[in-house]
Amino acid sequence: MNFNDLPIENKLKNSIKFADFKTPTPIQSKSIPISLTGKDILGTAQTGTGKTLAFTIPMINRLIVNKNAMALIICPTRELASQVMQTVLKLNVREIGIGNALLIGGESMQKQLKKLKKRARIIVGTPGRINDHLKRQSLDLSKVSYLVLDETDRMLDMGFTPQIELILKFIPKEHQTLLFSATLPNNILRISEKYLNNPERIAVGSLSTPIEKIKQETFQISQDKKYHELINQLVERNGSILVFVKTKHGADKIVKRLKYDGHSADAIHGNLRQSKRDRVINGFRNGKSRILIATDVAARGLDIPLIQHVINYDLPQVPEDYIHRIGRTGRAGKEGCALTFLTPNDRSMWNSISRLIDPNFRPSHEKQKRNIKGKKRHNASFNKERKFKNKKKFDLKKSSFKDKKKFYKKDKSKKFSFRDKKKKFGFTNNPNYFDKKPSNDTTSDSNKKSFKFKGKKKFKKRNRPKNFSFKKFKRK
Repeated sequence: MNFNDLPIENKLKNSIKFADFKTPTPIQSKSIPISLTGKDILGTAQTGTGKTLAFTIPMINRLIVNKNAMALIICPTRELASQVMQTVLKLNVREIGIGNALLIGGESMQKQLKKLKKRARIIVGTPGRINDHLKRQSLDLSKVSYLVLDETDRMLDMGFTPQIELILKFIPKEHQTLLFSATLPNNILRISEKYLNNPERIAVGSLSTPIEKIKQETFQISQDKKYHELINQLVERNGSILVFVKTKHGADKIVKRLKYDGHSADAIHGNLRQSKRDRVINGFRNGKSRILIATDVAARGLDIPLIQHVINYDLPQVPEDYIHRIGRTGRAGKEGCALTFLTPNDRSMWNSISRLIDPNFRPSHEKQKRNIKGKKRHNASFNKERKFKNKKKFDLKKSSFKDKKKFYKKDKSKKFSFRDKKKKFGFTNNPNYFDKKPSNDTTSDSNKKSFKFKGKKKFKKRNRPKNFSFKKFKRK
């Protein structure tokens, strides 16, 4: 199948040829003919398979035919929205000339208002900024006939469900909806049943298996040796490298250390302004910086063909994000490599990721035997490290509490100071302390030792004259 074989307008065919889009990907060849008929689509495909072009070609074709129609594309992140808009601009050349507007946070509201006043018919944005324009009444969605929900699973994970529902209230009931997602959890199915009209379900490849051309590797390491191993990997590998970390602070910290060590690196995370984000991404795309340290905000939507290696410095907090992370490499049929650092604390999360990739996965340490009493007993192979070669070392660790008590016994030769007595018996100068009522808890009183003074010392006041004072007498 070729793009010229599609029943689309000649202007659009020319723009596709001009943009150098040659042969459709599997998701494009399956979804584009169906979407051109006006049916709703529930499409699932792995990251990097060409989903953006799968819904932009039918969208622009509809807007060419119907000059009064509008299209709305909702994306979870600013980066993904910007990437979608770049694809739209490649197809929407001067011959077509359909007005468009990018509505994302971090950019000037005045520029967006000017775009909307020029009768923008293609709206691409994030849920938050779209709702801001709806509250301002600067955005009219009454003529929207083509709706796209891109990376819907990510939007639901980020808590955008209420905002999406608010946006859909402003859209006419009669419209075409295309829902695309990398995974297909139960909440996606519920959304599709609620807002899609008898959708055509399209699935390309396995929903949970990463792209086959990505070489996946793991490296078991301790937490304190991660950075040194990262340096080794950066030296050994050629080409651009995308490194994923957990936190924003961690990303900035690693970038500082890398720059100090002579590496060209930048960081991208949620605290950066949109202008700064664009500069970082463009610098990485143009090859000015070879290393990009990112949080999961960049796990989706970054279409950078130069990424050859992905290093998971930290594991993601959600197993599905692992697939989206490594999907940044090996795009458009190219080969890629993904390396994951695994610490002893990452075992549980890595098992969850492995089960997502392979449902039949069973970790070795979960193979447990049960004794007669029904208690779990780990396999012997898992406990090999716990054996001691020297029995004396084992006896020391298995020492009784009485031995420890002897070890910590006080030396009677030491003098007992008043300060120690004060701390031990809880003396205080607070007058309110003596007004406290005795506690009702008498269970522990039997275990407490009672300390008594054998006798009380009475301190008499010295009768000194009123004019008494201490004077220093010098010897004559």
